[in-house]
Amino acid sequence: MAEFTLPANSVVKKGKVFKAPDGAKKVRRFVVYRYDPSTGENPRTDTFEVDLEDCGPMVLDALLKIKDEHDATLSLRRSCREGICGSCSMNIDGVNGLACTTAIGDIRGDVKVYPLPHQPIVKDLVSDLTNFYAQLASIEPWMKTASATPPDRERLQSREDREKLDGLYECILCACCSTGCPSYWWNADRYLGPATLLAAYRWIVDSRDEATGERLDALEDPFKLYRCHTIMNCAKVCPKGLNPAQAISETKKLMIQRKL
Repeated sequence: MAEFTLPANSVVKKGKVFKAPDGAKKVRRFVVYRYDPSTGENPRTDTFEVDLEDCGPMVLDALLKIKDEHDATLSLRRSCREGICGSCSMNIDGVNGLACTTAIGDIRGDVKVYPLPHQPIVKDLVSDLTNFYAQLASIEPWMKTASATPPDRERLQSREDREKLDGLYECILCACCSTGCPSYWWNADRYLGPATLLAAYRWIVDSRDEATGERLDALEDPFKLYRCHTIMNCAKVCPKGLNPAQAISETKKLMIQRKL
């Protein structure tokens, strides 16, 4: 599904092979991307044999076992292990997803683990998401109001208006969708990408927010919004089952309606 950002003139070579302990009966091979920019060496893939009899069922379980028992220098992000924080997002068997919710048993053959595509690499499976978070901040993902705050209650909304936020607020910012989007690969410097545009739409349709026009004005740009070509990779890889492409299409509709 995806290619990866590598140093110029580099080739991903085969690296070390770490064997499973003698007597292991349920061995599975994990081919893991390794790259440390500080060394100046080309990327490589190391192969780790893991005994699944002594390992949890998810890819993250295997990676932590590899780090604990085979190679402590392996770098990856992880936190909640429940598909909530989005930290362990990576490319597994050619598809972006969360290592903590991807079952080893659902993958045939060797389990190939790479970092998120088309992002600078900090080390091994850790992608540099500085640009991703800067783009998120650029759409000001918080409630903006001009009216006075009610002195004795929250800003209320109807049940119908609250339901409009379903399928939007659940985003965990794992970056699986944006880094799986070809339009984002080629235009990440100007196209905001599926995750950021989903967040933008979440506030555009929030009945309590009073900056709808301002938010739409900020997106009126040939690249920020309109580089989405509805390829639908974003919806395919989202671990929460969200549909950023639909949110982007709805935003485009609002752009047209305000001009009529």
